[in-house]
Amino acid sequence: MINIDKSWQPFLEGEFNKPYFNDLNSFLNTEYKNHTCFPPESDVFNAFNHCEFDKLKVVIIGQDPYHGVGQANGLCFSVNDGIAHPPSLKNIFKEIEQDLGILYPKSGNLMRWADQGVFLLNATLTVRAHEAGSHQNKGWEQFTDEVIKIINEYKENVIFLLWGGFAKRKAKLIDTNKHYILETGHPSPLSANRGYWFGNKQFSKTNFLLVQDGLEPLAW
Repeated sequence: MINIDKSWQPFLEGEFNKPYFNDLNSFLNTEYKNHTCFPPESDVFNAFNHCEFDKLKVVIIGQDPYHGVGQANGLCFSVNDGIAHPPSLKNIFKEIEQDLGILYPKSGNLMRWADQGVFLLNATLTVRAHEAGSHQNKGWEQFTDEVIKIINEYKENVIFLLWGGFAKRKAKLIDTNKHYILETGHPSPLSANRGYWFGNKQFSKTNFLLVQDGLEPLAW
């Protein structure tokens, strides 16, 4: 189950050997053997494998993978090429269009972001098909909180985009003397229709901070 880029291994090796992670791994082996689960086993650590630790510049925190067939690809909010865009992703692209004038894309695959240093981390990395939240409270949250703590400790000037109440609760893990936090509402229709998403300019603000720190802006 553990297939993770070598740049992350020195930081996470200890986590993989802890009792809770062994329990999580046993649970996942049973789940994937007996049920349809997403993303495919080979894609579970895609957030790490498409964003090397040294190149990480921005963190976006999601909650759960998509649980529909063919959707989840291991990156939060992202779907595979050719898959219809879920409502939250549609609103993300609409805001980028308003904010930066970038035309709404055909593909909802955000690997192009990850390859530029955007770490697209779900708090829970797996899910059973058609059962939202089915792999919560099995150990993933402890693991991904530890990942955020590691980024906080060993990196500087990372931009954390915290969208919605769940992501905002992770702010306590982040040292704002070392890093940036940009908060707004969740891109879900419920939040967006209440005026908590559109007009947040998270994407232009992120690029402004990157350029300010002498880094390349992102091609969102």
